[in-house]
Amino acid sequence: MSQRTKYILLAILLIAMFFANIFFGAVRIAPGEIIDIFTGYGTQGESAVIVLYSRLPQSCVALLAGAALAVSGLMLQTFFANPLADASIMGIHSGAGLGAAIVLMALGSVSAWGISGYLLVILASLSGAVAVILLLLAIYQKIRNNVLLLIMGLMMSYIISSVISLLSYIATADNLQAFFMWGMGSFGNVSLSQLPFFTGSIVVCLLASLTLVKPLNAMLMGEHYAQNAGMSLKWIRTAILLTVGMLSAIVVSFCGPITFIGLAVPHITRMFFKTNNHLTLMPATMLTGAVMALVCNFLTTFVSSAMLIPINVVTPFVGVPVIFYVLWKKPLYRQ
Repeated sequence: MSQRTKYILLAILLIAMFFANIFFGAVRIAPGEIIDIFTGYGTQGESAVIVLYSRLPQSCVALLAGAALAVSGLMLQTFFANPLADASIMGIHSGAGLGAAIVLMALGSVSAWGISGYLLVILASLSGAVAVILLLLAIYQKIRNNVLLLIMGLMMSYIISSVISLLSYIATADNLQAFFMWGMGSFGNVSLSQLPFFTGSIVVCLLASLTLVKPLNAMLMGEHYAQNAGMSLKWIRTAILLTVGMLSAIVVSFCGPITFIGLAVPHITRMFFKTNNHLTLMPATMLTGAVMALVCNFLTTFVSSAMLIPINVVTPFVGVPVIFYVLWKKPLYRQ
């Protein structure tokens, strides 16, 4: 099967899963009624609200967030030369979690300073994630060592987790429950009015990641090869960290800390396309990540008609088998 055919199959699967997320959900709506809503013949009533203000934005968010998380994982795995690298180990998810915890648990309310509740959570979590990104960049300017940077990211995650645990200890049961639900992740937290900002920021960052294809391929060949090719390792690493950080920060801020998509999808893409060339991998990983997120989002509503299952309940069932397979096929990572 040619690479072009594989791209076409992914594109078809992406379109199919996008429409599956719109036509199927916890609330049963006839396909003909949904078609009438989009053609303008049925724009009134509860069904139109569900389709236009819930399912459509949620499907778009899942598509974009899946692509963003997958690309972040791909770049970090290349950056650290580690198949288990992911944005969560860099402390970015923890920083966003701390921002959300301050609003949801420490303030005792999800509305303050005249800002609507969930918008405040988004701003706080985005601020926490960006603060971690800036701190990591400042540390990298000093140590210039990938392994030490990875360790520093892990240490920051532990410290931030301790602060969140302290906030959890003193929080009320209702506020603790609100933070717990945020941590379970959801693609349905982005409203229709917030969708343009979410879409625009993710698209800009994804386009920025495409400009890093050549440097990422050079990093696969080693640092000396990249330097001999006239590339600035300092610029490359800073650009990778900044792009990954912004992609992860935006997704986590709006959707919560979505797990396993960034870790597993790059491996799925490598196995399917049988290449390490980022010219092929980068767009393919975007497509695969989008499909994976749409599949997981579909399962959250398809499993039970009585309730919506959090996205992080579904993603481990997809991601963990992939990681087990990678570890099993790579003797280097087994004792």
